[in-house]
Amino acid sequence: MDYLSSLDALHALYGTPSEPARVKVTPCLTPSYAAYLERSRFCILSTVGPEGTDGSPRGDEGPVVAILDAGTLALPDWKGNERIDSLRNIVTDGRVSLIFLIPGSNTAIRVNGTARLTADDALRTRFARKDLLPRTVIVITIAEVYSQCARALLRSQLWTGGDQSAGLPTVGDMLRDATEGRFDGAAYDANWKARAATSMW
Repeated sequence: MDYLSSLDALHALYGTPSEPARVKVTPCLTPSYAAYLERSRFCILSTVGPEGTDGSPRGDEGPVVAILDAGTLALPDWKGNERIDSLRNIVTDGRVSLIFLIPGSNTAIRVNGTARLTADDALRTRFARKDLLPRTVIVITIAEVYSQCARALLRSQLWTGGDQSAGLPTVGDMLRDATEGRFDGAAYDANWKARAATSMW
């Protein structure tokens, strides 16, 4: 198999971006972009660091990020699996990208920029869930924001294809396979609902 090894070879296979593809990119949130983010409860956070790249799903009951101003977002780091891959990357290399999705909408919003991590009490308190606070907050400085065309979501029928989860392996199955049977995946699956009920935040 031959691989492309130059930008010239790559560009020869593609056309010129259309005007909408060029003019949609802004250095900060426009009112329309802000309105979308204020409704989005889910995003994928991508980071890069010396140990490699990481893509992490992030979700919340309300907006997944808080808009601090037109050029700054705040993303609380709620309870997870303690791997903190994304957070380690941010501390060592602040480059981040995010994709925001809203169920039923075939538009995605992309944000590229840089991030820093803070344990500032005032900012953490902004995201309080009763007596619980995120341990840290990711503060993102926007370099560019733009909408993504609908083709990928339409092709995949992400929102219109119905529930396609029947028969999928469970996380317990995956843990069992990853450990060649040493991990009790069935017990993990059986206990997950109760464990999640007490560890969501």
